[in-house]
Amino acid sequence: MEDQLAYVLVTPHSIRKSRTGPILSRLISRSGLELADARMFAPSRELAAAYAATAITEESNPRHRATQELIRDYILAHLAPDADGLRARCLVLIFRGPDAVNRIMNVVGHIAHERTSAETIRDTYGDYITDIAGKVTYFEPAVLAAPTPAAVESGLKLWASYSDQDGGLLENVIQFPAAAEVEKTLVLIKPDNFRFPNARPGGVIDLFSRTGLNIICFRALRMSVAQAEEFYGPVLEVLQDKLKGPSGKEARLAIEKGMEFPLSTEVEKQLGELLGPINGRNNWETIVQFMSGKRPDQCANEEERQAPGSEKCLAIIYQGVDAVRKIREVLGPTDPSKAQAGTIRKEFGQTIMINAAHASDAKENAEREMKIIRIQENNFRALIEDTYRG
Repeated sequence: MEDQLAYVLVTPHSIRKSRTGPILSRLISRSGLELADARMFAPSRELAAAYAATAITEESNPRHRATQELIRDYILAHLAPDADGLRARCLVLIFRGPDAVNRIMNVVGHIAHERTSAETIRDTYGDYITDIAGKVTYFEPAVLAAPTPAAVESGLKLWASYSDQDGGLLENVIQFPAAAEVEKTLVLIKPDNFRFPNARPGGVIDLFSRTGLNIICFRALRMSVAQAEEFYGPVLEVLQDKLKGPSGKEARLAIEKGMEFPLSTEVEKQLGELLGPINGRNNWETIVQFMSGKRPDQCANEEERQAPGSEKCLAIIYQGVDAVRKIREVLGPTDPSKAQAGTIRKEFGQTIMINAAHASDAKENAEREMKIIRIQENNFRALIEDTYRG
């Protein structure tokens, strides 16, 4: 069966309630699909109206049509800007794989007041409350999804057409007190979370949610070798210096064992000066390979260095007061064995390199790193246009 695209829109209510992580966990792990890309939106009234117009597709079943009318009215009321012109954030997730549309709908579920099993996303996070006469008094779908391939195509083309003007990095959507010192910081959910479809990416996001910060950008990323080299450039010199001591000691012990005579501490130091930079570069190139899928010396030319890599990350921008410190605190130290219980690296990390996520360590580094990965780049639209070309 050929791959399909399917999409899920995480509603403003679900985002405000910090349910993005748990919803993503269910979508990936229960559908078995690839998260192909994602984009944050702050819909204009025009986009909300255009999207609401796509909600009504049912003509023959009165009950289904009534639900679709609720969804149409919900879109107009909750995705469009409010009376003061303030825009709400929503998140469009694109999934790819065989029978993607049906798989996603099975995870999302139908919304009906008699379901209480928490089997689907809407059973768990949605609400459909009626009074004694059957009139709906409260309606929250938690997520929105298209039920057919044709509806997916038309919906994605619509979102793609507004993806520049209404989507991307939503820097000026959240309101803060005038005196607040607001920061942005970058999080990368690393490739070790995407080896197979599982709940880990959403679990990492769920732990970050306890910072109380706001997600203002969300996109899939395949780092090129060139990007990974620049991104981790400052680490190279640190590693080369840090590994002088361990390299010298290991070399001395190996030589003493192999040649059966002792070496002085001065010789050990000389060995460290020689081997530390070599060992440091080797470790650094391993990091580049982990993030991009290739070591620099495996690239035959500049085109290969610049090409998107084979490994997937999620790039997320968080915004809020003291954002850098709060994110780093929840992330935990580089070495998972030294991390405190409840931190992301303790929960999900394995080694110093395979440690679940990266977070910027300063505002200035956040800006530098966002430029390197081209956070504003609109791969979302490119994916949709490439899929439905012709």
